[in-house]
Amino acid sequence: MCGIVGAIAERNIVPTLVEGLRRLEYRGYDSAGVAVVGHDGSLGLSRTVGKVAELEEKLAANPLLGQIGVAHTRWATHGGVTEANAHPHVSGGRVAVIHNGIIENFQPIKDEMLEKGYVFDSETDTEVAAHLIYDYLKQGMDLVEAVGKAVERFEGAYALLVVDAEDPDRIVVSRVASPLVIGIGDGENFVASGVPALLPVTQRFIYLEQGDLAEIRCDGVRIIAAGGTEVTREVHETEWDSMSAEKAPYNHFMLKEIHDQPSALADTLYGRVSNQRVLPASLGPKATEMLDRVEHIHIVACGTSFHAGCVGKYWIESIAGVPTQVEIASEYRYRHVVVPENTLFVTLSQSGETADTLEALRMAKELGYLGSLTICNSAHSSMVRESDLVMMTQAGPEIGVASTKAFTTQLLSILIVTLMMAKHRGLTEEREREFVANLTHAAAASDLTLKMSDQLQELAKDFADKQHTLFLGRGPMWPIAMEGALKLKEISYIHAEAYAAGELKHGPLALIDDEMPVVVVAPNNELLDKLKSNMQVVRARGGQLYVFADAETGIESEDGMIVITMPHADRLIAPIVYTVPLQLLAYHVAVLRGTDVDQPRNLAKSVTVE
Repeated sequence: MCGIVGAIAERNIVPTLVEGLRRLEYRGYDSAGVAVVGHDGSLGLSRTVGKVAELEEKLAANPLLGQIGVAHTRWATHGGVTEANAHPHVSGGRVAVIHNGIIENFQPIKDEMLEKGYVFDSETDTEVAAHLIYDYLKQGMDLVEAVGKAVERFEGAYALLVVDAEDPDRIVVSRVASPLVIGIGDGENFVASGVPALLPVTQRFIYLEQGDLAEIRCDGVRIIAAGGTEVTREVHETEWDSMSAEKAPYNHFMLKEIHDQPSALADTLYGRVSNQRVLPASLGPKATEMLDRVEHIHIVACGTSFHAGCVGKYWIESIAGVPTQVEIASEYRYRHVVVPENTLFVTLSQSGETADTLEALRMAKELGYLGSLTICNSAHSSMVRESDLVMMTQAGPEIGVASTKAFTTQLLSILIVTLMMAKHRGLTEEREREFVANLTHAAAASDLTLKMSDQLQELAKDFADKQHTLFLGRGPMWPIAMEGALKLKEISYIHAEAYAAGELKHGPLALIDDEMPVVVVAPNNELLDKLKSNMQVVRARGGQLYVFADAETGIESEDGMIVITMPHADRLIAPIVYTVPLQLLAYHVAVLRGTDVDQPRNLAKSVTVE
């Protein structure tokens, strides 16, 4: 994902900016750029497609010098990989902007700017921010006021850095979901999207909170909270190395990545949804023709990605009306596969290098499929390169072995693809707007579930000394129960399994006793009454129920049943929202049991062997 670095000092900061970008290279990117204000008050700009090393070569040939500046590595999601689309973006020859994330409503603002005579040189939403801020400056606002006014108009999730060549004593930044950290120096200060970028120059950091706007000067930092009140944020001092620092202020990467999910979900919508519409063309140039012809779908994946595919089957068949089959890749590869005419082959993978799934993709190319689509989190992976259509999940780097944000962004990606297919099958504009409204609510609803962490930490004590746990769900929540069981077994080493709740009487009921916690996912959907009956069967046999339920279900805690009240979420996005607290529960249980949360025994992050 994109990297952000900014610096203000009494010395040339270009080397610091470039080194900061290099330390963020692990995030993945395809272009890089830097903008600085020179001693003569001019704004210098250098951008290039490719790696930071290529930017360095360009700067060596045409040096920039300045005491204030910003730098960026971009991973193209909206607009191609071109120098014109690379950041920073400039307006009026004086305002330079870099940006991570999404400005969802950029199009109406762009239309407004075009009417005012502004010229756009890129396809990005970032250039909209540059022109809008410059326009406010022309109206007499100062830089802080102009950025604040612009941010009030923006919808989405983003981090924004702005410098003005005519006001060269400060960098103004804004954080909405996408992370930003300020580095505190001695007579100089810095800002970045991740701590590793700044470790060569400081070990003192301020972590900006959601909605913060900050003014960064050589002699200090001023922070304005979302409500407009000036606040003081704690300065944290660290001795971490680059890898450890990236998880700050969390104790484990897994916990950080659970908390990354709202911004990752917002990022995944970027370039795929606009003006309450899904954009099928974002899958690639062949998308329109291929989606018109799809009559069947085969989804192939492993582990957590398989669970995402199982949820996708419910969505695709109920919303798009396309028959869908989901298989574990290691099984698919070794059986005789019948391919119906006009079948789309879909792979799901966090790394894009999962051995069984990759080989299944290669095998599928010989079996007469209509084409292939991969949903993946690694832009340069084999699956991305070898598939006809691509949906990048935009989860960013996931270090913890147990997948969290890669899974929920896969779910959202499948849901987006589902709506794209439905759009090709007569989905009305009104229904599409309703669906998209729910998609855009997924990030906020997931953010609310993070506030349940303390409650789940307390609840984890009931599980920490148990040896077995049963998870139950119905419909699309059954695969979510499977994913909850997988998370618990992966990192706490408690044996856990999941069943469709209607299958209790066909065997699993024999396991129920007062030593077997039973976790139930119970959103307010059409299967709720059936699920309530299944729960009564467990209670009648002395089982202890832990029910994650929407307040509207009417389910209340009583003897033998603890209800964990969930934020309300439409049934469409419930599988995404209900996943997060199950991850938190597993995490807290693992911490109590003293296991290696980020690197559980016997497991690897990317399974690149059969």
